[in-house]
Amino acid sequence: MSVITISRGSYSRGKEVAEKIAEKLGYKCISRDLLIEASETFNIPEIKLVRAIHDAPSVLERFTHGKEKYVSYIRKVLLEHVRRDNMVYHGLAGHYFLLNVPNVLKVRIIADMEDRIREEMKRENIPYDKARYLLRKDDDERRKWGLKLYGIDTWDSSLYDMVLHIKDLTVDDAVDLIIHTVGKPAFQTTPRARKIIDDLLLEATVQAELVKVAPRVNVTAHDGVVFVGESQEALTLSNNDLDEIRRIVKGIEGVRDIHITVHNRKEAHDSINPFHNL
Repeated sequence: MSVITISRGSYSRGKEVAEKIAEKLGYKCISRDLLIEASETFNIPEIKLVRAIHDAPSVLERFTHGKEKYVSYIRKVLLEHVRRDNMVYHGLAGHYFLLNVPNVLKVRIIADMEDRIREEMKRENIPYDKARYLLRKDDDERRKWGLKLYGIDTWDSSLYDMVLHIKDLTVDDAVDLIIHTVGKPAFQTTPRARKIIDDLLLEATVQAELVKVAPRVNVTAHDGVVFVGESQEALTLSNNDLDEIRRIVKGIEGVRDIHITVHNRKEAHDSINPFHNL
């Protein structure tokens, strides 16, 4: 009863590892499915969102608050799946959004560049130099996405519980090691883990709704209490914005109370409870 995220580069065999783990454990295996769900909410055709993943982060800047919308929608959809448990996720950003969730085993799969080049040459029927160029470009773009959107370097080994090198280790070896590790008590779904996921999911749900009117506010949640605060980049909330935030948040299922903190505003209170006088 746990969740596994697998970070991988192109032709690193990470997809194969993820699918074999899911088959052996009877878990759901998710990757591109997440983009399809998010594209519907994001109101961007799936093909454009898929293209954006493989291009520089500046692609999303063409859309109003593109970065904020993309992050909030992907995070919400991912956490909805995590809440259901028993899942292997090998798509983008799983380890970013689940860093502090205890029942998630975070794995990085790497492979030798020469092995990856040979695999790309075979699959795409292209020469060595072109395969090498495309792989390096893809690696660079993935790293840019992590740094630009989340401020985290995908190559940082401290993000992961395990880093496995597919060379002397085979795909089946990696599968066996991951399955053995995820069975440890540290990665089982406990009431504490569920509580953390519930809070994160409510926080993500609120953020995904507020991104339409206040894309850069900070949102946290604890036991149904939502805390909304201005970030350093968003010190411009008007009274109309605050009213709209209250209206949106109090209409979200699971919200018991809301506190809004506004800086540098004499007429604002430190916390506002919209449920008073209802």
